[in-house]
Amino acid sequence: MKQRHKLSPVGYINSKVTTTISITLVLFLLGLILFLSLFANRLSEHIKETFSFDIVLQNNMSKENITEFRNYLNAQTFTKSTQYISKEQAIKELETDLGQNPESFLGFNPLPDIIVVHLNSQYAHVDSLIVIESQLKDHLSDIKEMEYRKEVVQSIEENITHIGFILLFIAAILFLISFALINNTIRLMMYAKRFTIHTMQLVGAKKGFIIQPFILSNIMMGIVAAILADGLLYWLITYLSDNVPNMSSLLEIEYLAIVFGTVLALGVLLSIAATYFAVNKYIHSDIDELYKM
Repeated sequence: MKQRHKLSPVGYINSKVTTTISITLVLFLLGLILFLSLFANRLSEHIKETFSFDIVLQNNMSKENITEFRNYLNAQTFTKSTQYISKEQAIKELETDLGQNPESFLGFNPLPDIIVVHLNSQYAHVDSLIVIESQLKDHLSDIKEMEYRKEVVQSIEENITHIGFILLFIAAILFLISFALINNTIRLMMYAKRFTIHTMQLVGAKKGFIIQPFILSNIMMGIVAAILADGLLYWLITYLSDNVPNMSSLLEIEYLAIVFGTVLALGVLLSIAATYFAVNKYIHSDIDELYKM
């Protein structure tokens, strides 16, 4: 009867290989979702930092005061960079576009001095812009108005929020599915060892002593699977970086380290958890239940 449930060495090796491949694919998908989440976050920061607003200054403001105000802006935490566009520069650009200088028939330059402020990503929100506008107008009375496209900022915020929720939902579902798959895969592999587990109990082995070798063995399997998954992720990320325009400029080494490290940690932790639950099930089963499984 025992021979009937005995797994040959070749069969056991095949089950280990199959389990490792299954865990590799699951970890690859988890790592891919994590990478996409981090990359989406970096992309959103990049998009936000392309946003700017214009500070239109009063015509009577002196160049010295403009320089002083620009230095004040550059010292603020919300400022990434500033650009000063004088009324003289603006009229030249308008003349290039129109083919005629409006000053020649108006008799004066109708354009104001403008300071363009590029924001740090964490301040590219409508609420932040309202606070910034109030702060700047309190600091300087020579501000005529602040110009920015509120609907564009709101649209960016909404789209980023929606994408974040979608990725978070997919990641949560995939994590649950991943644990279930790894748990079932390891449980099937432990199924062939259920009589060995029972025999160890009969000779007086304690629960921790029984579980330990299986956990250590499957930790190694989880590490191998994680290394393989990281290799696949590295190949895919490198391929995308070489073929998707501007992607390489947005990639950061820190993100890759987070992805590879997380995949390795998940490979170990999921293997430990799945092995514990699988072996624990057989430890608490009597011999009759083992034969019925």
